[in-house]
Amino acid sequence: MISSSEVQRKLLARNASRTVNRHDFSEDFVFGTATSAYQHEGAIAEDGRGPSIWDTFTLKTRGRVKDNSNANVSVDTYHRYKEDVKLMKKIGLNAYRFSISWSRVLPGGSLDAGVNKQGIKYYNNLIDTLLAHGIEPYVTLFHWDLPQALEYEYGGFVSPQIIKDFCAFASLCFWEFGDRVKHWITLNDPWTFCFGGYVMGTMAPWRGSSSAGHVKGSIAFQRHTHGCACICHNGNPGTEPYLVAHNMLLAHAAAVDLYKEKFQQLQEGKIGITLFSKWFEPLYDNELDEEAATRAFDFMLGWFLEPLTSGEYPESMIKLVGSRLPLFSTKESKLVKGSYDFLGLKYYTATYVKSESNSHGLEVSYTTDPQVTYTSKEVPIGPKAASDWLYIYPQGIFKLLVYIKDVYNVPLIYITENGVDEMNNTSLTLSESRVDDIRIKYHQDHLLYIRYAIM
Repeated sequence: MISSSEVQRKLLARNASRTVNRHDFSEDFVFGTATSAYQHEGAIAEDGRGPSIWDTFTLKTRGRVKDNSNANVSVDTYHRYKEDVKLMKKIGLNAYRFSISWSRVLPGGSLDAGVNKQGIKYYNNLIDTLLAHGIEPYVTLFHWDLPQALEYEYGGFVSPQIIKDFCAFASLCFWEFGDRVKHWITLNDPWTFCFGGYVMGTMAPWRGSSSAGHVKGSIAFQRHTHGCACICHNGNPGTEPYLVAHNMLLAHAAAVDLYKEKFQQLQEGKIGITLFSKWFEPLYDNELDEEAATRAFDFMLGWFLEPLTSGEYPESMIKLVGSRLPLFSTKESKLVKGSYDFLGLKYYTATYVKSESNSHGLEVSYTTDPQVTYTSKEVPIGPKAASDWLYIYPQGIFKLLVYIKDVYNVPLIYITENGVDEMNNTSLTLSESRVDDIRIKYHQDHLLYIRYAIM
């Protein structure tokens, strides 16, 4: 754990209510917004797009999403992207991060199954429209929407076969769009994909165990927003998330290696990955809880960032997970280490943690392996948002940025996700709902603490 300097303590003690604006940041600071393909595009069965695991998740069995909703139409970006770009220009954004639907350009998941030219055309049109309006595209290759064909064929990211297919998909995107795209993100938040999809069983591909989230003190998750309590007993939450994360890291590293070897010199772009982390604050000022906070970081952020910086998993994971944790070969370690030009960081919230020895009789699972109890409800770390897991703590983004710099020495970071939700109130008029004080304050406060971290 890091200890704040006197300067840092003074910064954190300041009132974060003052406003900030663009002039508080340097000219190379990027202001943008972000979306993902499945959540925004709609048009799930148009122009040759193939199904993804999220289509299967939302459409095959009712009850997997709280209100049985799906993204068949969503906000219809596929048809309305020109309107969206005009709005971005009006707002004054410098950049737009979006993801490419793997199954829209490769409906069968692999090159052998064929390339969908209509999908390629859509993304070319989107990129060209953005650039024509002075907005830089930041492109994510994988935002959780794996082609269902690959899930059926070999289990998706559970199998190392995914590495070859992901590289082929990445190569196609580099070839088709890389002359104009200068910022690539291989994976968006692999932690949530592993945890939601293979531990909790509340997200696609619906594996893991619903009971994993009911262990007392387990990490709060989107059980009541993204997913629901629909019973899931597929997979193994004690082995599969580690296997999936391992294959995701290898797929990421292989795609980065491909880009650097064959595309980067000519296209002059950068490539990185987006990782998620909460800020973990020790519940009590003692050694056990400080060690628990370190383990919490290791099992969330360090699970991915430690291999990217050192080529190995965190020591605490190796010790506590044991033989269930795949290890890198010498060749793989060399490939993974340093496989990024920048880090994308996803931060929303913080939580208190305390040490908790693994009790006998509990299911062997990622949720119990860290030997940590997470608590926000009993001792709120900040005001609660609509989601069960989201407590507003803007100081956390400052602390997290300093932590990453001190522990991992990452030179370039983009905040690729940050935000807050509130309960829907259907009684409000349109003009009333536009009085968005909660989000305004959330972003003002977080931008202020980002500025402190840069100082």
